[in-house]
Amino acid sequence: MARGQGNISSEELAHAGSVVGRINAIFDAKVVGQEDLRVSLVSSLLAGGHILLESVPGLAKTTAAETLAAAVGGTFHRIQCTPDLMPNDIVGTQIYNYGTGSFTTQLGPVHANVVLLDEINRSSAKTQSAMLEAMQEKQTTIGGQEYPLPNPFMVLATQNPIEEEGTYVLPEAQMDRFLMKQVLTYPEASDEVEILSRVSTGAQDAPIELPPVGLPDIKHLQQLVDRVYVDDSIKRYIVALINTTRGGGPTPIPGFAGQVRVGASPRGSIALMRVAQALAVAAGRAYVVPDDIKLIRHRVLRHRIVRTFDAIANNVQVEDLIDAVFNAVPAP
Repeated sequence: MARGQGNISSEELAHAGSVVGRINAIFDAKVVGQEDLRVSLVSSLLAGGHILLESVPGLAKTTAAETLAAAVGGTFHRIQCTPDLMPNDIVGTQIYNYGTGSFTTQLGPVHANVVLLDEINRSSAKTQSAMLEAMQEKQTTIGGQEYPLPNPFMVLATQNPIEEEGTYVLPEAQMDRFLMKQVLTYPEASDEVEILSRVSTGAQDAPIELPPVGLPDIKHLQQLVDRVYVDDSIKRYIVALINTTRGGGPTPIPGFAGQVRVGASPRGSIALMRVAQALAVAAGRAYVVPDDIKLIRHRVLRHRIVRTFDAIANNVQVEDLIDAVFNAVPAP
């Protein structure tokens, strides 16, 4: 069947709901609160994309990545980015064996199902590019030989917005390759009390008792996402939204060009559709509705819109600009 046009049976949707429910249960067993983060991680996984996480330290980014890998039964590697980190430290290298007089290939930590790239903005531009190339091509090249990455493959990159010394800001063109950018906030008071309770009783460090769902189930769900129906009216709605971020669209926003220097690219259109399809599968639907697009608008578009200097100086938030676009474009 053609992508996005196939029918999905009720049995397949029920199985998908069961798999997603088990992932959510495992996630909730280790991460308190952070419901938006859970939705973003599961949606990125099902859509076959990568996610950029931004927050101050201590908001469970590493725990969330480890838990997601455990939930799907996949391998997990954590890469701590530093200014002296080299591309070969990530993708792998060839090691000369003096005994045999030949080279052997040692694969780098990027060869895992779930990879946490911690503090990506602390690595140099060369290292960032090497990692993003692996994300895009789903393979690495070592000594002229190509090595495919595991399937499924997902990268969770984190960055700390409050520290600028010794960091290398991700270029906009590279940030655009992340399917979503999730901004984490502090937990609610009740959630923080629950965190303290779990730490004091040892529940936080206890092993996960629920069995993982398995990588074949994840691959099946990714195939279901491909088959979720997207009506032409939804596609036109997405295109109208993206064109409005560029200063055009069916109802251009007055003065918008003075706030936005660069709007979202076609990759933004694809991301809105793909994440909406993943949300539909998680919700037990075989089709996308406008509310799916609205739900993920901030996390899909916030890193794809470049504000002007005046907008930054006047503290105009990119989320407010996105809301203005969605208010200007009527939903089907």
